[in-house]
Amino acid sequence: MRRKAAVVRRAASEALATAFLLATVIGSGIMGEQLAGGNVAIALLANTLATGAALVALILTFGPISGAHMNPAVTIASAIEGELPWRDVPGYIGAQTAGAFAGVAAAHLMFEKPLFFASQHVRAGGLQLWSEFVATFGLLAVIWGCSRSRAHAVPFAVAAYITAAYWFTASTSFANPAVTLARTASDTFAGIRLADAPGFIAAQLAGAVAATYIFRWFK
Repeated sequence: MRRKAAVVRRAASEALATAFLLATVIGSGIMGEQLAGGNVAIALLANTLATGAALVALILTFGPISGAHMNPAVTIASAIEGELPWRDVPGYIGAQTAGAFAGVAAAHLMFEKPLFFASQHVRAGGLQLWSEFVATFGLLAVIWGCSRSRAHAVPFAVAAYITAAYWFTASTSFANPAVTLARTASDTFAGIRLADAPGFIAAQLAGAVAATYIFRWFK
């Protein structure tokens, strides 16, 4: 019973943390686009800064409870490394996905949008998929590299990396299957067309697994 209660608490932590992450991503995208006067660079900058700041706060807040993965790719990589039991992975991923959609809905409500509406934002092509592989590989590299020697720096390193990756990747660095899936339900600045999501998710998982095994070799 004690273990079951702990698993439920960790899953709830992942759901809540991921909900706040998506509320930040979607909400700041809407706000940035509204205030940028058509300047996409300024809208992206607003989206980037809000996401990076939120990541620091969320990892510091929820990290002690569940690890603050907020990302199925991170959860799977953690299970590969033995840091999370495989039996806990489905609960984590389910909670992250549910939380992601809840965050999208919360952002839409704040900005008087439909609760969910399918994105028409096309993000297709091999260069986009390569970008997602690179983005997620880099994210896991930062996590594994920092956690082994400077664990206290992980929240800041992850946020700094994602902030940079918004700008150096052609896809603006989704690097997260739950985020990708939830963003298909938002036809806003941060959205992605449902047809493009499976390729993104496959590339993200491949990047996460590749980084995990390479950093295992680096030990």
